[in-house]
Amino acid sequence: MQSSHTAASLPTRTHDIDAYQRTVAESFVPLRITPTGPGPFAGTLRGVNADEVAFTEVRARPQLVERTAGGIARGGAGYIKVSLLLAGSGVLIQNGREAVMRPGDICFYDTSQEYSLLFDTPFSNLIMMFPKQRLEFPAGFTDSLTAVSLGEQHPLADAVAGFITNAAPHLHELTAPARTKLAHTSVELLNSALAAVFDVDAPTVDPHQALLREITGFILTHLRSPSLSPDEIAAAHFISTRHLHTLFQKTGTSVSAWIKERRLEKCRADLLDPAHAGTGVAAIAASWGFPDAAHFSRNFRAAYGVSPRELRSEASAR
Repeated sequence: MQSSHTAASLPTRTHDIDAYQRTVAESFVPLRITPTGPGPFAGTLRGVNADEVAFTEVRARPQLVERTAGGIARGGAGYIKVSLLLAGSGVLIQNGREAVMRPGDICFYDTSQEYSLLFDTPFSNLIMMFPKQRLEFPAGFTDSLTAVSLGEQHPLADAVAGFITNAAPHLHELTAPARTKLAHTSVELLNSALAAVFDVDAPTVDPHQALLREITGFILTHLRSPSLSPDEIAAAHFISTRHLHTLFQKTGTSVSAWIKERRLEKCRADLLDPAHAGTGVAAIAASWGFPDAAHFSRNFRAAYGVSPRELRSEASAR
């Protein structure tokens, strides 16, 4: 899964389905990819992150993408993915609903639940991914959005899709502060589009969501601290540890799992950053709260399908 810090990556193109699947898992969450079309496989990904929002453009041959129970168990719960199809067509299935995806559509899906995406022709898809709480609507409303295409239901939806699809290809050219501002604007525009399409009042932030956002911000700020724990986090926000665990359980994850995922993302980003090429794997792991190198390596492989050293070697060979 993409790191939450501001970063841009070069396009990754491959004809190897296994390498493609690893790259997809690193860019998003653990997924199962099955080629479905005739002829050799080919896929290209390019991503840029800012303000906990990942923008990734995927161009590939026909395929079936599945978020399975096993993939969910490996991590990546608690995120919303927004698909803005650029070319081709596809079908999204989640929560018993099915949405046909066409160029210009906006479709939402939730990484905490199983889903499938079928592309029966070559396609190009721009995907935004960000923490679920960034959609400023009650959880029940957010859950009702999965596998629903906004399509042309409201002029603002079309305008928002156009803004994001036109801005995203240029994000890697911008400075980090500019990328962060555009990422924030993109999420706010999605909130505005949802309010307009479904004719609801301006989003009222649920106090629990507001608290959870404050807590996740605290965690990200103190991610390097070896003493970071549920008890410390709860005390810093004047709530019980039990209440803290309940807040995270409602997003489909746990406090410890969320911290571990964020730390693994930071480690992965450092392993791929040429500026850290001279820093050993164990040192990078320790700097992000993994004092035991063997334990870190096991968790890293479980999350990304490769060891830290294998990831670094593959990246340097590209």
